[in-house]
Amino acid sequence: MKRPPLPSAEGVGHVHLIAVGGTGMGALAGLFAQTGRRVTGSDGPLYPPISELLRDLKIPVAEGYRPEHLSGRPDLVVVGNAVGRENPEAQAAFELGLPVASMPEALAHYFIGERHSVVVAGTHGKTFTASLVAWMLETAGRKPGFLIGGIPKNFGVNFAAGGGEIFVVEGDEYDTAFFDKGPKFLHYRPRTLLVTSIEFDHADIYPDLEAIEANFHRLLELVPASGLTVLCADDPRVVLLAASAPCRSETYGLGPSALWRAEEVRVSEEGTSFRVVRDGEPYRPYWWSALGRHNVQNALGAIAVAHEVGLTYDQVSAALNSFAGVRRRQETLGEPGGVLVVEDFAHHPTAVRSTVSAVRERYPDRRLWAVFEPRTNTSRRRVFQDAYAESFEGADQVVVAAVHRAEALEPEERFDPERLAADLSTRGIAARSIPEVEDIVETIASEAAEGDVVLIMSNGAFGGIYGKLLETLEARG
Repeated sequence: MKRPPLPSAEGVGHVHLIAVGGTGMGALAGLFAQTGRRVTGSDGPLYPPISELLRDLKIPVAEGYRPEHLSGRPDLVVVGNAVGRENPEAQAAFELGLPVASMPEALAHYFIGERHSVVVAGTHGKTFTASLVAWMLETAGRKPGFLIGGIPKNFGVNFAAGGGEIFVVEGDEYDTAFFDKGPKFLHYRPRTLLVTSIEFDHADIYPDLEAIEANFHRLLELVPASGLTVLCADDPRVVLLAASAPCRSETYGLGPSALWRAEEVRVSEEGTSFRVVRDGEPYRPYWWSALGRHNVQNALGAIAVAHEVGLTYDQVSAALNSFAGVRRRQETLGEPGGVLVVEDFAHHPTAVRSTVSAVRERYPDRRLWAVFEPRTNTSRRRVFQDAYAESFEGADQVVVAAVHRAEALEPEERFDPERLAADLSTRGIAARSIPEVEDIVETIASEAAEGDVVLIMSNGAFGGIYGKLLETLEARG
């Protein structure tokens, strides 16, 4: 489909976003609204937190997708990657000859521009790490722009136009739009690139790990010779990127080969302390409230970026001490009746393993429930059936929910919750498959004791389990 050139920033007074309810699209709508544009959108039913964000920004959202939503002839139409080629509203935008952009294309064109783009990419940890980098810059008075896939609690929103020279963006390897099937992160013009990890994911669009690796190499090639790549030395696939880096590379991690390394990592219920060594020389000790050694890795990557852009030890330390984390990342929801309920976004087997391990390390003497919903396009498929059986070490009780939208997958392709429960039981971990949310809530409410920790892992609403469990436990007294 032929598209007219994008108008200049000065030529955009009205922006319309098709599928505005996505996390990235909602944030982009916020950026346009924050910079004084009139913003409208369309989508199906909206859900928190984006529904709340759009309401607070007073952005009108039309329900459904219809050509008449474009009757005002907006100066720019942004099409989300949830929109297919057959979408009548998107088709109308092309037929009317309106300027059309994808979300990452619009972000790069109107907000990143020639600024110092810090791109945080990787299979795991990119939301947390990008949030931390943005907070470090903010507390140092650098006024960064940012767009992040989760909501950093310090900011309360996942976007800011910013007035400084740096723009921080979470670089997603998912595809861009129906008219651009390349990964989103190829649009973000990285001057500093941080890569946390590379594993197979997004089984709905990538055939294998090699296809994902190829796109990370394409991303690396975009960094200018004057730029920097910051690579996690604990991931062998990430380390391989260094050989083809067109610029300086620095590594970070917990292993001995990393340039930036953490030693003396100590975890308690209050938080985590660690000492940073750079190139074999003592750098500084740090403390923060985040838990898990994987988050120490994330902190090391952020510290390396902070060092590159000139932040001092005191500025970095102040940011770590005050960093409140990211919504839905090991977020404590409450402790009714002495049962601590924690929510996390973990869905990939590696993320599940790291999260369970981190919560176990923080609460070593408390019984740990791990509740998991297979919801992503990858976890709903059998591709990681066996890997999940190795991801719950440290949990005392595991509950596996039904596959989200299981009817959309062929039975032979579909993940099997009952098999996972059986495999975990074989490994000596008490596990059961409970399909319905109401039954999961009733089971936990009737069996959990004071002092237990319930870790709920899903990347979606999970049938409202969070509020339902808290209410039921509270009513139990």
